[in-house]
Amino acid sequence: MSISQPELHVRKNVETLYDSLKHGDNETVSKLLAIDLEWWFHGPPNCQHMMRMLTGESLELEFKFEPINIAVIDDRVIVEGWEGNEAYWVHVWTVNVQDGLITQFREYFNTWITVKDMRISDSLWEIKQITKPTVWQSEPQEHLKRSLPGLVLPI
Repeated sequence: MSISQPELHVRKNVETLYDSLKHGDNETVSKLLAIDLEWWFHGPPNCQHMMRMLTGESLELEFKFEPINIAVIDDRVIVEGWEGNEAYWVHVWTVNVQDGLITQFREYFNTWITVKDMRISDSLWEIKQITKPTVWQSEPQEHLKRSLPGLVLPI
């Protein structure tokens, strides 16, 4: 499956965001985020590491976001990573295709995510389907010896 030009653009902006955070380039970070960024977090309150980084509450990198997997679904970029053996995170960014600004951020900490395509199709056959296709799923890690809660994210 080939990636479209708009999908390349949204992926590049999110990759630039992580790189800018890693190098402390706050000016570039602020240019990539919409002023009215919609934010949603699922996980323990003390694990809101990205919020502390983006708001400047954390002056140093207390948590390293090193993406291990990046997937693009239309205007959404799904990024997942591990910090040691105990911290698994998934970020879902929504990027405005016209101007490249990141408008929405969903952060899941120590939670398995399954993304389902719930869009309505023109085809009556697809509308009547009981199960919608999974378009992305968290990658299980063999070194994790405990269970994590799971959520379904509809798009």
